[in-house]
Amino acid sequence: MSWLLFMDESGHDHVNMPLEVRGGVAIHAKNIWNFVCDFHQAEEDCYGLRLAEYRTEIKGCKLLTRKRWQQANQMDPLTASDRRKAVRRFLTKGLQKEPQNKREFTAYGQASIEMARRVFDLLQRHNAVLFASAIPRGVKKPRNYQFDDFLRKDHTFLQERFYNFLESKQEHGLFVMDQTDKTADKRYVRKLQNYYQKTRSGKERTRWIVPAPIFVDSEMSPGVQAADLCLYCVNWGFRRSEWNFSGPKRDDIANEFAGRCGALQYKGDVLNGDAVHKSFGIIYVPDPYTSRSNNA
Repeated sequence: MSWLLFMDESGHDHVNMPLEVRGGVAIHAKNIWNFVCDFHQAEEDCYGLRLAEYRTEIKGCKLLTRKRWQQANQMDPLTASDRRKAVRRFLTKGLQKEPQNKREFTAYGQASIEMARRVFDLLQRHNAVLFASAIPRGVKKPRNYQFDDFLRKDHTFLQERFYNFLESKQEHGLFVMDQTDKTADKRYVRKLQNYYQKTRSGKERTRWIVPAPIFVDSEMSPGVQAADLCLYCVNWGFRRSEWNFSGPKRDDIANEFAGRCGALQYKGDVLNGDAVHKSFGIIYVPDPYTSRSNNA
């Protein structure tokens, strides 16, 4: 059997987010269908409908913006039935370009926060594992950098953690990626294949990792949507003291979801020489162009 790592990215526009994060959630093949069914049921429970019917989807930047939290808290919690009716009116008016009222905004905000909670519940229930590599926004590539055709350090660390996890399970893993810009996707695949074909570590890791990613439309992949939500929460809320990262953090996300990201992340013991050290699935790399010894 295999694990599928549903992958996405967060903050790659280098504009609003404090970090640039790539990663995803690994779900075992035997659990994927049940996860998908439960995900769609959660949509029905929270919104009273499937968001795809209204040309939208589950994304961190849609569910957990500051504005969404404000809208959710501007009125007392609505009953589930009232919330679902108001959400339908909210989305219908949105398609028809009609103004929505305060109650409808509140309902959509409360449904969105609840859906985010439900997604984390489902990931935990189906034994998903979180992997993410983060670098500060705006890190500049050195002028003389000569390895543009290979994965950066933060991306190789992500491959390493996923490999260590698969090795501990003695099972294979596949990448399922969000299809975005075809040119950018081809560029990343080339770097990925160069890593697995031309480096010693990469060649060794093909023992468990199949480096031939599958690209999907995130709107039709609950796994990728769940990955997007997790990476958004890592970007805005998850921090470790040893990172020494001084960028902004959102307390609303940190208080509610940082701990849940930490609970989902991979944790393992790795032998380094004669010493065993702890390895975590969420990695911070201050500078992806420097040597490994300078990264945390």
